[in-house]
Amino acid sequence: MQITLRIRRFNPEKDKKSYWGEYTLDKVDSTDRVLDLLHRVKWEQDGTLAFRRSCAHGVCGSDGMRINGVNRLACKMLVNKLGEGEHIKIQIEPMLGLRVIKDLIVDMEPFFEHYRQVMPYYVNDAPLPENGRERLQSPEDRERFDDTTKCILCACCTTSCPSFWANGVYVGPAAIVQAHRFIFDSRDQAADERLKILSEADGVWRCRTVFNCTNACPRDIEVTRAIGEVKMAIRQGAKRE
Repeated sequence: MQITLRIRRFNPEKDKKSYWGEYTLDKVDSTDRVLDLLHRVKWEQDGTLAFRRSCAHGVCGSDGMRINGVNRLACKMLVNKLGEGEHIKIQIEPMLGLRVIKDLIVDMEPFFEHYRQVMPYYVNDAPLPENGRERLQSPEDRERFDDTTKCILCACCTTSCPSFWANGVYVGPAAIVQAHRFIFDSRDQAADERLKILSEADGVWRCRTVFNCTNACPRDIEVTRAIGEVKMAIRQGAKRE
């Protein structure tokens, strides 16, 4: 089949504003990935095209972008999911809410600053078990937060959130998912600190339950549900006080 890619381009060294570049590719297979198409454009037509990618297998999360208006990983999005027929048009843009560095590359530092803000690491200063083994956890306790361990920090959820678009200070869905993973870990001892951080004005309460984040997640994490559970934990903590 033939594919026409409409790609949002921007080079700050020479462009005052972004523009659309169109590229036509022949002999495309329906099971080709969007990442494959971007490689063909860069290698065969325009070497100046800039985008991120690394593992190319949906694990690193580096190639998040808007594909036909929805945040997706280019390495996981197949052509046959975007249309049918002999000629398909695909529109590709950088993710919204973050500054565009060049073409499809955005500045991820604000995103990672929010990530660091919620203490995304295991905290336990208690003495180790006498037997010298790791701190054990039951399968039931592990299951409590298993879903949110799947996050790969691609930013697809956060940059699909209208609340984040309106106010980039909002900590965002991905950071809340990371906090959830530790808040509900029975071995961790810093849940109250994280809940206090997320209870601030730019924390979890800016979520309006739009579900864009859940729909955008390439790992199928129930992001909105996780945010709701963190809200409930904050409410329960307030009742105890």
